[in-house]
Parts: sequence; structure tokens; C-alpha cells
Amino acid sequence: MKWVRKLSRCEDGYVKIQGIYIYYKVCKAENEKAKLMTLHGGPGMSHDYLLSLTDLAEKGITVLFYDQFGCGRSEEPEKEKFTIDYGVEEAEAVKKNIFGDDKVFLMGSSYGGALALAYAVKYQAHLKGLIISGGLSSVPLTVKEMQRLIDELPEKYRNAIRKYGEVGDYQNPEYQEAVNYFYHQHLLRSEDWPPEVLKSLEYAEERNVYRTMNGPNEFTITGTIRDWDITDKIGIISVPTLITVGEFDEVTQNVAEVIHSKIDNSQLIVFKACSHLTMWEDRDEYNRILLQFIEKNI
Repeated sequence: MKWVRKLSRCEDGYVKIQGIYIYYKVCKAENEKAKLMTLHGGPGMSHDYLLSLTDLAEKGITVLFYDQFGCGRSEEPEKEKFTIDYGVEEAEAVKKNIFGDDKVFLMGSSYGGALALAYAVKYQAHLKGLIISGGLSSVPLTVKEMQRLIDELPEKYRNAIRKYGEVGDYQNPEYQEAVNYFYHQHLLRSEDWPPEVLKSLEYAEERNVYRTMNGPNEFTITGTIRDWDITDKIGIISVPTLITVGEFDEVTQNVAEVIHSKIDNSQLIVFKACSHLTMWEDRDEYNRILLQFIEKNI
């Protein structure tokens, strides 16, 4: 069951997946070379912060975005379904509904990168290639690396995060100031954040998925994914794989290098002077790298 609305360059609508309505947006290329399906992060954000990838539609790449279960404009299933395994099956159903049996390139950002890896472990036969941007195969390793980044913050912010984090006072103004500083160092290194990014953060705050699966903020992962780790499984991935990471990424280069070491013939690119949302910090170069990878592996 599908409801579709035509936009100027894209179409959006809802498709019923596993009993709930999932919002999607497809930006179609006029002379299509390949199809790219995107997975947003969080868990609990929305697709909006990935809309910089619409530039690829002008280069012959049809791009599919969607809001995962309980995220953005999509409906929410029962809380016991708030799992990565459920997300994998959702992604497969979305792909089939929109693109049928066509093989696609799959791009996952942040948590979406974790979801993309889990998808590829099960469904890589449905892929032409895999793109992991600031993604992870291990939550415990990612948390350990984020704690290292906190250790490197100025003393004022480091102490505030430790002091109020230990007692769970996440709304304390000093703690919030420190979180904001961390985000401007390691999430998006810009004073003016794009409306698309702010919209995704707003959705994460309004909905239940982020707090349930992740926790109170990016580096305090106390939710249901806190022990998730498939590092020992991703070695079976054999499709062409591109891994990107920012020099100052909150999901650090060390995390990216673990993925790179496990997937044979994968390519790792570090974006200098960028952090987690490289698709905004270096938009043109990021899209150029993705286009180059896709065209090489069509």
C-alpha cells in the first residue's frame, strides 16, 4: 500500500512496511546510471540531514531517502521492535517496495552505517556497493573512542561532562554547554548548522527511538544498542565498500579503520578538517567521492 506525492524534482509518500507507514522520498535522475538508498543515523534522527545527497540526482544517481521506524514522519511500532534486526528487515522491505529487485548502492551514515553493515551481512547479494560514512561495527568501541575525545576536551567541558554525567543530570546548563561544545568539535564544525540538520535533531528530540535505543546524547549510549557489536561478522562482506570518516569525527578514524581492516578490498577516505557530518562540511567533495565510487562499480 503506497501513497505518493510528486514534488518538483522528487516524489515523496508513505509505504506500508511491517504493518506501519514509513515515509520515503525519491529524487530521480533524468538519465539514471545507478540507484542509491540511504540510511540515516541516530538511531532516531530523520532523513533530512542527508538531503545534501540530492546533488547526486543531477549526476545520474537516483537517491532514495526514508525515515526509519519511529523516526521523523514515520509511524512507530511496538517498543520491543526497536532493534537493528528489525531495521534490517525494514530496509529490505523499503528497497523492494521502491526499487523492486534492482541491485542498489547502500549508504549508511553514523548509526545508519551500523545498520548498513548489518544489512550487508544478510543481504549483500542485493547490493552493487556499500558506503559507510562515520559508521560503526561496534558500539562499545565507539563509546570508548568518544570517551577518549572527551578526555581531550578543555578541562571546563571535560569536568562538566564527567561530573553531571555520573549522576545523570543531563539537563544541567553546564553539562548542556559542554555537550554543545563537543558537538561543534566532533559532530558538525560550523557555527551555522543547516536547517536540514536542525530538523533531524528536532525529530530525534520529539520521538522515542533516540532515547530508547541510544540514550541522552551522542556519547552517552545507555540504550538498547549499547552492547551491539558485529565486528566479527562483517568479514563476509565482499561487495565494493567505501568507508569515509572525518578527521575530527565523533565516530573516530580508529572505528573506521577496524571496519576497513575486516572488509577485503574496502577503501577508506579521511576528510581533513571535517567531523561527523562531512556531507555538509565538505559537500562538493563528499558527493564527488561518492559519485566516483558509484560510477566505478556500476
